[in-house]
Amino acid sequence: MNPSDESEKDGAAAAWRAATWEGATREAMRRWARLPLERIIAAQEEMWELARALGETREWTEIRGLDGA
Repeated sequence: MNPSDESEKDGAAAAWRAATWEGATREAMRRWARLPLERIIAAQEEMWELARALGETREWTEIRGLDGA
């Protein structure tokens, strides 16, 4: 068995571990932990801006009665 076969098996095993909610959460935490602090802060700022924009969009559709309710 060559080394690439081993890495493929390891990758497949990791993919299956991440196929559950708990596994996906652990994988996301691992990825965040590897990022430099500057990148984490930038990502959080981007998420905040998106959340604010989506909130404004929701308010706009509710005011105009376009929310389907």
